[in-house]
Order: sequence, then C-alpha cells, then structure tokens
Amino acid sequence: MVLFVLICERRDAVRAQILSGPPDATATPSAPGRLGAIRSRGELLVCIWPDYFAISYRNPRNGEMEGLDIDMARGLAARLQVRPAFIETNFTEFMARLEEGRCDIAMMAVGITPARALRVAFSKPYMASAVYAVTTRTNTRVQSWRDIDSPGTVVAVAAGTVMEPLMRETLRNAEVMVVTPPRTREGEILSGRADVFMSDFPYTRRMVLMHDWARVIDPPGRFGDTLYAYAMPRGDQAWLNEVNAFLERSRVDGSLARAAERHGLAPIMLP
Repeated sequence: MVLFVLICERRDAVRAQILSGPPDATATPSAPGRLGAIRSRGELLVCIWPDYFAISYRNPRNGEMEGLDIDMARGLAARLQVRPAFIETNFTEFMARLEEGRCDIAMMAVGITPARALRVAFSKPYMASAVYAVTTRTNTRVQSWRDIDSPGTVVAVAAGTVMEPLMRETLRNAEVMVVTPPRTREGEILSGRADVFMSDFPYTRRMVLMHDWARVIDPPGRFGDTLYAYAMPRGDQAWLNEVNAFLERSRVDGSLARAAERHGLAPIMLP
C-alpha cells in the first residue's frame, strides 16, 4: 500500500511566492484604472462559487448568499462606497471571467497555485486548509486514509480545483475521476461510481452537517496544505494594493476574525 506523501516543499514555495508579491504583475495588463471604473460604475463585480459552504454559498432554503467571503465582499464594497454584485462561476471558469473583465475580483477562497499565479494576481493569503476525504458511512473499501490509494479505488475531484493536480501527482494506485458540472462529487459517491472525494475544511464540514451518510477522513499531517486568497486581473497594482489594504484593515479591526468565527472557519484562518 502506497501512502500519500506530504507536499510541504510545494506549499512552502507557493507561500514564499505569494508573500513576495505576484510574479511580473504588469506582464498582462488589465483594464486601466479598475478602481476608478468600479467607483464610476457604482458596483463591485465579485466572482463567487455559489456551492462553497461557509465561503460563498447560496442557501437553498432562502436563496440568500452567505459565508465568510460574502461578508468580506460586502465589506470591501462598503469601503469603496459601491454595491456588491455577485457573479456566479466555478473554479474552471473564474480566471477567464477575470481576464475578460466580467469580474473585478474573485472572492471565493481561491487556492494559490503557481499555475494560477501566471494568469491572475493574488492578494495576501488569509486562510489555509489541508485536503480531506469524504466517503459514505457504509463504504467498506475505504475505512482509513491508507485505504484510499489502493487498486480499484476511485477518487473524485472537482474540475479546476487544487485537488485535481494534487491527486494526479500523489495517487499511485487509485483512479482519479474529474467531476464537471452538472455532475457533483456527492452524486458520484452516492451512485457508487466513486469511493471518496477530496475537498477542503469548509466543504467537508458542510458534508457532515448536512448529510447523515457522509464520513470525513482526516489526512496525515497537513496533506495538500493550501493558502487561500482573493484573485484579481493582473496588471493593476493600485487595485491589488487596495484589496490588500482592505484585508489588513479587516485583520486589525477584527472584522475578518469575527466573520470567520460566525461561519465556523476560525480553525483555518492565518494569524
């Protein structure tokens, strides 16, 4: 049985990269004067993934948007004295929407990766999560983490997420299933087409809260540890500086910590 290996070197390289600023942020210019355009428009266009529990989630009971990054988007819009407009997308499409100018910013806990940093600018990180596995309570094939990377096991990941390249790199025996909308990872598990799916702390907490069939398997150590930030079009340093100033102010005045506590995310917030 081959155990997954921790990829701390990759995590530390990405951490160093983002803390030193985006690479060559002027290489692909975005529309000039985005701050001025936002204020003239009177609207902040925010890309969100509406299925991201505790982050940017459309509550099916009332249709309202809720989560840490919904609160933060409203706070950023208030700072700019404009209204927020939420643009629904997913992790496969959000970078194209930023590049096309359909969103000013993606506030949906975007995992920082070197590949993404070639296309978008990242704010300073504010959260970090390891990768967890979700299976059913009745699954007899996968009882513990060590059972996942075994012949015959099917591991589902959402297309475009950080879990897709991570699992392709680390699995040696199990099969990777990439799930694209309208299919869901939950549906693949319940149908028996997949044994487990991989996700992060916020999404896996949703599973155990909302589904009595779900069982979360914790990873060894900090497997797949990923930094999360906000993503913006490249080439606009003034806009990036404004978002970073907002994040810093939110840390100092406690509004970021209060929002994290409200949505059950305090354990994964960065100091």
